[in-house]
Amino acid sequence: MIVSLATFTAIHVIISVAGIGSGLVVVFGLIAGRRLDGWTAVFLATTVLTSVTGFGFSFDHLLPSHIVGLISLVVLAGAIFARYGRGLAGGWRRVYVIGAVVALWFNVFVLIVQSFQKVPALKALAPTQSEPPFLIAQCAALVLFIALGAAATIKFRD
Repeated sequence: MIVSLATFTAIHVIISVAGIGSGLVVVFGLIAGRRLDGWTAVFLATTVLTSVTGFGFSFDHLLPSHIVGLISLVVLAGAIFARYGRGLAGGWRRVYVIGAVVALWFNVFVLIVQSFQKVPALKALAPTQSEPPFLIAQCAALVLFIALGAAATIKFRD
């Protein structure tokens, strides 16, 4: 069965939004010291699917989005192994927490890029994505995720 580009894009966006939403729940759960096993499974699955479906769009050369997707999949592999393969034992707990936060940040990073490409008001503010509004948005997201990652790493203990 062949799916139209619009349908595929909609599915990809829905999966991505589910990944970001569930990821926020998971990260705030980690900060509260809770595992949230069901939310974690949804987050990891949808985040993997977000990266995988990103490769389903036609392209003729390697793009920055593909590189982000590949790095995200490597980070997710580490987080999934730490969570399910090593059961968060010892240092694997920290690997999981950092991997989960980094994977979520990648999704938000791409959300910001896509927002500045697709939302007319944002595109007008930063048409080449090298203007201050885009850079401020990305830097603010990075600082926020560094803070969330630090808090989650400190608070999510045995």
